[in-house]
Amino acid sequence: MIKRIPIFIASVLPWVAQGASININEPKTIIADKIEYDVKSETIATKGNTEIINASGQRMTLTDSYLTQNGENLSGEDIRLWMGNHVYIESENIKRKGDITVARNALFTACDNCDSFGDAWKISTYKIVHNMETRMLRFYSPVMWTYNIPILWLPFFEMPDPGVKHKTGFLMPDFNSTNKMGTQVNVPFYISISDYHDMTITASYLTQENPLFQLEHRLNTDHAEFRTRGSFTHNRAGENRWHFFNDDVIELGNNARATIFLERTSDKTYLQKYGFYGDQPYLDSGAKLELFGQSGYIVADAHVFQELRDSTGRWTAPDGDILPNIRAVHQTRPLFGETYATFGTDMLGISGDGTSSQRLIGDARLTSPWTLWGGNRVTASISARYDIYHFDNTEMVDNSDFSGFKNRFLPSGYLEWGLPLFRPTNNWTQIIEPRARITFMRHTGDDQFALNNDSAGAFLTDSSLFSDNRFSGLDLWENGTYADYGVRWSAFNESGKTVEVFLGQSYDFTDRAATDPNSGFHDGASDYVGRISYNNAKWFNVATRFKFAQNDLSLRHLETSANIGTTRNFLNIGHIWSQQFIDSLTPDEDINEAVIGAGIQLTNRWSVRWNAIYNMEYGEFQRHTGGFFYTHPCYYLSIEYKRDNAIKEDYVGNTTFQFRFGMSIEGQQY
Repeated sequence: MIKRIPIFIASVLPWVAQGASININEPKTIIADKIEYDVKSETIATKGNTEIINASGQRMTLTDSYLTQNGENLSGEDIRLWMGNHVYIESENIKRKGDITVARNALFTACDNCDSFGDAWKISTYKIVHNMETRMLRFYSPVMWTYNIPILWLPFFEMPDPGVKHKTGFLMPDFNSTNKMGTQVNVPFYISISDYHDMTITASYLTQENPLFQLEHRLNTDHAEFRTRGSFTHNRAGENRWHFFNDDVIELGNNARATIFLERTSDKTYLQKYGFYGDQPYLDSGAKLELFGQSGYIVADAHVFQELRDSTGRWTAPDGDILPNIRAVHQTRPLFGETYATFGTDMLGISGDGTSSQRLIGDARLTSPWTLWGGNRVTASISARYDIYHFDNTEMVDNSDFSGFKNRFLPSGYLEWGLPLFRPTNNWTQIIEPRARITFMRHTGDDQFALNNDSAGAFLTDSSLFSDNRFSGLDLWENGTYADYGVRWSAFNESGKTVEVFLGQSYDFTDRAATDPNSGFHDGASDYVGRISYNNAKWFNVATRFKFAQNDLSLRHLETSANIGTTRNFLNIGHIWSQQFIDSLTPDEDINEAVIGAGIQLTNRWSVRWNAIYNMEYGEFQRHTGGFFYTHPCYYLSIEYKRDNAIKEDYVGNTTFQFRFGMSIEGQQY
């Protein structure tokens, strides 16, 4: 039987307790076959099998040990020091003096019993030195073993002990191979400044290009978050190429937030060539200030753009810089019943290429929703908006350049009706809801002023029906009275399955200004738009949006996304097809593109993933990536490839292969 004898009862020198357990002041618990305590020197000697457990749960097993009560000095033989659930150091002999612990002929692993057929990895060495002050483990002439097979020898290796969350030092390198720049070796160096402040500097050696240097800086404070990324290289052509991304969020109390963002690069193709491109068509730099409360908000932001595309063709691109954009909205409490008022203002300035324009908008709206007999829902709304524009050498819609002031008054109102009808049947509940809205708006008789300063054009979809303005942005504005109408059917059951179908249309009572022939708007009835979705709440989810031509019901637009499977085995499919016209009679190239992603869990730890963007109109991939991934409790590795078929200036596609490997200790990756 093992007994626990508190240290304060010991008063003789020396004394011996057979089969005893002693709690000492540090606190530690020592269990041994035989314990001898010297009161005068405050030292403990054990004989036979010994186990020492400290308050944090770390455990040591050894034989024939000697240690001081304060734990500064310790020695023993046949030692196994447990530093975590699967982490231990095993040594023939270990000695500790002060903050330095030396283990000889030692073995270190963080993968004990992770696999039934052996440790995934372990390191054998003739000496390990642990410095408690720096919390570093230093290995001398270590050999790394994988499942008892030696795979790597190093003359020297150092790593933080498992109790360290952040430590300055080199991280595990990774390797790339590209068809344009050869093999790339990335060596990251991590710098820990504090628990909330760190950075990573990466030096990359390329066999067919000059070295590349990268920096990532991270800082968290009580009320702010700062993130900076950048890179630089002086290539063999003698060019300095670089990029710099910065994103800062600063909380200014409970009702205010400031954001500063900066995105810049040396040229249009650098991000793609060196692997920093994320499909962004342009880079956006600026700042934003947000003030918000329970009934309103104010947002002020500024943007300076850098275009990355060769030519935007007839597609909309940022034209000039936005300095500034201020939007404020206030909504009152109910004035009577559920009736409320909304007040808003918007100020926008755009400048670039020797032109500029400024816009000031003020609007007020009164909205009154009512629920009437039989479940009928009626909403009435009236609004008034006044715009003031100042133009400086700005191109107008009639292709003339204009400088000076223009203004417009845009009163409007709408009346909307809906009747949701419920019908429970067995396990399902069905809802059918017809809905209609008529919007009354002043017909100005003139086209809009300038060429769509903030508007990306008009495109009719199911989501733009029943909205105050069916155009994007505020410069383009509806011009006359129109009606929206449609019907939605949906059903759901107790297991979470849902299905929905919607079909709708818009009708203009006045002749429209010229709009994009692909928008779906016409004089009179528009094209038909709708959506269909189904979700079985387990392994299948599909949704599609569509548009049919008003005159002959031919399909004009189809946009579908589907998710099949689970998080381990899945197939994701996205597809967009849109028939395009240069004018009402001249066909253009169709948009026909598919996005495919798939993942297969081959075993509990091995998986393969692949995704691609495929242009079906041209019969070629725009980009595809894939790889094998292995996730183990003690390490991880991946082998990936990326293929980009983009052609832009000096960039003509690129294929990259990447290999990554790292160790994981108690959830921390190295």
